[in-house]
Amino acid sequence: MLFRVIADSYESRSLVITTNLEFSKWGTVFTDDQMAAAMIDRLAHHGHLLVFEGESYRMKHALMKER
Repeated sequence: MLFRVIADSYESRSLVITTNLEFSKWGTVFTDDQMAAAMIDRLAHHGHLLVFEGESYRMKHALMKER
């Protein structure tokens, strides 16, 4: 269903997608490498990729911290 949303929005709408997975692992999530590649192709064609690095604010301030 996500592919359908992306395909229908391609070149006609704006989308914001957040993920903590690199593109190379999308095929394992969607169980189809070709479909994942098609989604990535449509997203990257006119898209902007923002990569945030560093310590996670949520993990730093988590209530259940590792001891």
